Amino acid sequence: MKYLPIDSQLFIENRQRLIQHLEPNSMVVLHSNDIMPTNADGTMKYVQNSDLFYLTGIDQEESILVLFPDFPDENFREILFVRATNEEIAIWEGHKYTKDEATQTSGIQKVLWVSQFERTLYTLMTQAEHVYLNTNEHLRADIQVPTRDARFIKWCQEHYPLHSYRRLAPIMHKLRAIKSVGEVELLQTACNITKEAFDRVLRFVKPGVMEYEIEAEYLHEFVRNRSRGFAYEPIVASGGNACVLHYIENNDRCNDGELLLMDVGAEYANYNADMTRTIPVNGRFTDRHKAVYNAVLRVQKEAMGLLRPGNTIKEYHKEVGKIMESELIGLGLLDREEVKNQDEKQPLYKQYFMHGTSHHLGLDVHDVGNVYQKFQPGMVFTVEPGIYIRDENLGIRLENNVVIRENDVYDLMRNIPIEAEEIETLMNEK
Repeated sequence: MKYLPIDSQLFIENRQRLIQHLEPNSMVVLHSNDIMPTNADGTMKYVQNSDLFYLTGIDQEESILVLFPDFPDENFREILFVRATNEEIAIWEGHKYTKDEATQTSGIQKVLWVSQFERTLYTLMTQAEHVYLNTNEHLRADIQVPTRDARFIKWCQEHYPLHSYRRLAPIMHKLRAIKSVGEVELLQTACNITKEAFDRVLRFVKPGVMEYEIEAEYLHEFVRNRSRGFAYEPIVASGGNACVLHYIENNDRCNDGELLLMDVGAEYANYNADMTRTIPVNGRFTDRHKAVYNAVLRVQKEAMGLLRPGNTIKEYHKEVGKIMESELIGLGLLDREEVKNQDEKQPLYKQYFMHGTSHHLGLDVHDVGNVYQKFQPGMVFTVEPGIYIRDENLGIRLENNVVIRENDVYDLMRNIPIEAEEIETLMNEK
């Protein structure tokens, strides 16, 4: 791993919070993600299961966490299983966790090899009444391939059919939605790395550069600052490409007079930044560009004011929609009378602002969290309004990451330039 060691106290406290939500005499079992194949003998870059990382800090394949807080022998109440290494693995794949290193990372004292899992599980299951197993229950998940957790659920229910099984996901969603101080610090690091890369790009962009060259500038700065790379597939969209919400080809030339929308973020220690900035390719906004840009910026600032404890995503998005309506009327894109008589189920502003304003952010870019749950201090959200005018080949989105506090929000991207005049000044510095 490129990132610096994380204090194991973060993962110890995460496990303690989870235990408080379990029924008496319960056991929890979580598995790492698979290494996924591509073609021939190729594999995708490994990404750890977010729930396992949240509870252990272990960033390695073939790892298993078992928690059984009420087990009679206190030595078996927390067990971490990791892959046993050998000389051949060390030669071909490199270093793997030793037992001592796994303890140092996770704070779990009892570490066994994965080969000992089934026999140990049998001992634990003889005493367990309830078993919490993990599933991916993200609202937007489209699961085509059975995960290691899913395969284990089937295996476990076949071998131990008389136990009472419970869903772990709702508990994890509740816990992970509220970020601890340590998690916010890791997110801040990801945002800081993203800032460094954006500063680099402001000095690099000029008419004639290719979108993929800009992507490369971001990646260079991310990796040199201990990031694994992009938190998600980057969007570097010049001109009309910015009106394609998930444009990822990044293969066009950036032309004089166009705007450049960049939706990028650095990953750090599995935590993710999610930034969008829109800049003029030649370093100067036209009057029209600036009018639309400042409208988006005003919506973003007002939206931040609505991220308060007690509000909900549904009501929040409804209020942001009203703010956007007003701005679109001011830009001459919507007619006030037509808006007054519109179908409330199909608001007219969605012609120009088609997506939501905010989503949870953390170990996953679209992080877990109950969308029906009221906002609470410690939740981290993106704030990303946009206006897309296809007839003008003009798309502008601005996105910051914020932490909800009791009376305001804390902007993790407060140091990343966003005011139009500031962007122009930085792009024209010699």
